[in-house]
Amino acid sequence: MSLPVSQWCRSTPGRAALSALLLWAALPPLGLWPLAWIAPLWWVLLIRQRQWSGRRPYCTLWAAGFLFWLAVLHWLRLPHPATSIGWVALSFYFAFYLPVFVGLSRVAVHRLRVPVILAAPVVWAGLELARAHLLTGMTMASLGHTQYRWIAVIQIADLAGPYGVGFVVMSVAACLARMVPCDQRPPAIWPLVPAAAVFCATLFYGYVRTSGEYAGPGARIALIQGSIDTEMKTDDGMRARIHEHYRTLSEEAAGRYGKLDLIVWPETMFRNTLITCGSNAHKPDVYKDWTRERYQRELEAFAVESRGEMGRLARHFKASMILGVDNHHFDADGVKVFNAAAFVRPNGRLAGIYRKNHLVMFGEYVPFVRYVPWLQRLTPLPVSLDAGVGPAAFPLGGLRIAPNICYESVLSHVIRRQVGTLKSQGAEPDVLVNLTNDGWFWGSSELDLHLICAVFRAVECRKPFLIAANTGFSAWIDGDGRIRPAWTDDKGRTRRQGPRRAAAVLLAEVRTDRRDSWYLRHGDWPASACLVACMVLGVVGLWGAMKRFDVKRRK
Repeated sequence: MSLPVSQWCRSTPGRAALSALLLWAALPPLGLWPLAWIAPLWWVLLIRQRQWSGRRPYCTLWAAGFLFWLAVLHWLRLPHPATSIGWVALSFYFAFYLPVFVGLSRVAVHRLRVPVILAAPVVWAGLELARAHLLTGMTMASLGHTQYRWIAVIQIADLAGPYGVGFVVMSVAACLARMVPCDQRPPAIWPLVPAAAVFCATLFYGYVRTSGEYAGPGARIALIQGSIDTEMKTDDGMRARIHEHYRTLSEEAAGRYGKLDLIVWPETMFRNTLITCGSNAHKPDVYKDWTRERYQRELEAFAVESRGEMGRLARHFKASMILGVDNHHFDADGVKVFNAAAFVRPNGRLAGIYRKNHLVMFGEYVPFVRYVPWLQRLTPLPVSLDAGVGPAAFPLGGLRIAPNICYESVLSHVIRRQVGTLKSQGAEPDVLVNLTNDGWFWGSSELDLHLICAVFRAVECRKPFLIAANTGFSAWIDGDGRIRPAWTDDKGRTRRQGPRRAAAVLLAEVRTDRRDSWYLRHGDWPASACLVACMVLGVVGLWGAMKRFDVKRRK
């Protein structure tokens, strides 16, 4: 016999599923962001309940989390049939965070008598920080990300990163849940006071911090968004067509916008391999008849030749260029393969290379493949990439431009570390540029989730953040997190971001943002304190479980 709807909504499965459904609706593709403020309410009610319905409530919570992440990360199945395994595996792993959140919060509320309006946001923020670091880290679809268009609310990201925004949203939801009668407790009005205090303080800080202290010098930067589905890139016959596609779009940008200081192509869209070499490159056995001097000389000549087309492009457009490129580097240890950004001067000289530091597991490399080479054959990846060492800042007039590549923009601590390293070297960047190829995902909601991460990086660092993305979304984001108007479509309408799975050329007229960022200086210590609290609650919960098990065993 089925339960009435009202009774089902009060059950453990009902409450677990209802919050998961509303939070999914608050995220792209629906993007109904106001729902995020009430979505966690039913999870918090489960925290407050002393007794749960159902035989295995934590398994029910895990199942709700699993279905939620399957829906949110559905685009992981699109690049290749084999990536469906990663889609299911990642959803399986992320699903554990929901029962852990509820379980640790219940320890705080029922064991330590911590008010739920404090316990829930602290545990949530701590677990989001853990998710950003464990298994190389992933922060897409965080609770705070639902609010990326509410500029005043997200300004606290320059204090505590995206975890701070999630803390605020969860605090309000917990206060609303505390008002609901539960376990024969009557409804309460007083939680409106802390909810209003947290909300108003967040808005006040946001309005104060969006004053925008911008100053010269500036630069005119063209972001070239082509539309090439990534699966085509494996076809060698497409190399010339990809090159012509991006060259034509660059011609359009130069014709439409006039004098440009910089032209940016997305990740790996410059299809000629960039060859670089050290002064003592390893000589393979196939060249055993060559002297070392001859091999080194021929290799250096080959490296110079590989830069030829880059130089011709920059000279043609009379502008500096940042090009996403595959880089093969020959050194004493052999050949290393990098996902790189090459900086070319208007005179055609290669003036700098950034090699991606933070690689995507199973997307760019296979773990332990150096020790077990045959693992590579079990994946669709032709080769595992090597990680670069350290950030780079490219000088552009009076500005410094710091590139990052693909999913590096997804992680707060990665971008913060790069900016901090450059600052310690006396080369703090003024503008951050992300080169990405999202053609893997066929115009899905992955594009929205990736863009949202860049909005938060701009606020955290208080620096303009530019995106050149194959198939979208390219964008110019200012230090307030606003996506600025950057191009005009065929109907003459001004647009704020590149189109979905279509080509466009965007113009960013950036200036230096002079504001300071507390997050840049101090990092994740507020969220780290929340994570420490989670660990303490875990120890308390485990100790209690062991005592209960010991009592049962003695009986």
